[in-house]
Amino acid sequence: MKPINVGLLGIGTVGGGTFTVLQRNAEEIARRAGRSIRITVVADKDTARAKELTHDTCRITDDAFSVVSDPEVDIVIELIGGYGVAKELVLKAIANGKHVVTANKALLATHGNEIFAAAQAKGVMIGFEAAVAGGIPIIKAVREGLSANRIEWIAGIINGTTNFILSEMRDKGLSFDAVLKEAQRLGYAEADPTFDIEGVDAAHKITILSALAFGVPMQFDKAYIEGITKLAATDIKYAEQLGYRIKLLGITKRTTAGIELRVHPTLIPAKRLIANVEGAMNAVVVQGDAVGATLYYGKGAGAEPTASAVIADLVDVTRMHTADPEHRVPHLAFQPDRLADLPILPIEEVQTSFYLRLRVQDEPGVLADIMRVLADEKISIDAVIQKEPGEGEDEADLILLTHRVREKHINAAIAKLEKLTIVVGMVTRIRMEELGK
Repeated sequence: MKPINVGLLGIGTVGGGTFTVLQRNAEEIARRAGRSIRITVVADKDTARAKELTHDTCRITDDAFSVVSDPEVDIVIELIGGYGVAKELVLKAIANGKHVVTANKALLATHGNEIFAAAQAKGVMIGFEAAVAGGIPIIKAVREGLSANRIEWIAGIINGTTNFILSEMRDKGLSFDAVLKEAQRLGYAEADPTFDIEGVDAAHKITILSALAFGVPMQFDKAYIEGITKLAATDIKYAEQLGYRIKLLGITKRTTAGIELRVHPTLIPAKRLIANVEGAMNAVVVQGDAVGATLYYGKGAGAEPTASAVIADLVDVTRMHTADPEHRVPHLAFQPDRLADLPILPIEEVQTSFYLRLRVQDEPGVLADIMRVLADEKISIDAVIQKEPGEGEDEADLILLTHRVREKHINAAIAKLEKLTIVVGMVTRIRMEELGK
């Protein structure tokens, strides 16, 4: 049978890994796909490096647009990244009737609706397994493996850089800034780590998972995003003492009022498996009504783990290459004409439990004054821990764990608490999730 010809756009870390794994496992992959899959052309600005990596086994060009217009290319792999030229190339490839495989979560989270509509109209497939959690096959699990379920929620550690930083802060008691520098030295964090540490990367990924889980369009612009830059080693230590770990989670939930779509640091009970995911690893928990909770764990980045997902998409596309477009797996799990118009809840309407840390004057009546403020906002307390002041100090840390409360009520309470003369400075607030049924 005629081989499938692939055009590779970008042969950086993931592109190089994809080329290497495809070459190394060519026979095994062909047995699975039903025909051989070969990269026939690579586009990269650094043509000398591209030639070195491919050993002159395919055509090399610095013109990516020539690849998406090449009549001999069946599938285009987009590994350039970003929103600009990558979008142009993907839409041009689709317009030319080519299937596309991409690892570009930012592109899909922000322009996925347009891209999937174009692909649907042209009868081509978009593979994007590598866009979320690297080598973990979470897209396929949610889109196909759990298709019998009404998915209730998804919570994931889906950014390895932030998980590495939080793990190091917990293990070594170091500050965020100190661990970030170490992460950059080791190559876990970019020179400009903003997308990672501010939660934007995780928000791109949870936006995609939310669309797949609930059959809604991509709505990245409505996601609540909070990173880890303001986390203090003190709170990580206190969380540990209380039996919790702090992780940056991407969370999406179905509620009667709408869908929650949020990224923020979260206290999780240490007994949960996901709370024990350390270093740069990723993990995603999916709660379905029939199957219960399922956990997916593995490497969320790296050349060959991500290449594994890219090539899995190549195999899927190859298998379905000649199939009737109406009988392929829908891009967003649900049939395109059956997507739901469910609202994304603003963070003020989301209900969670909270960890609050207050620095207070060490004097009688402090706790009563604080409890009065919380009671006024109908906030009930699950636990109170008052730390002894240090020697010679007249201030102490007060830790409160609340029951579930709507975010707008906790915001109102914090505003009132910070006006009390007995409260020193700002109140630290971190959301909590049990991640149980």
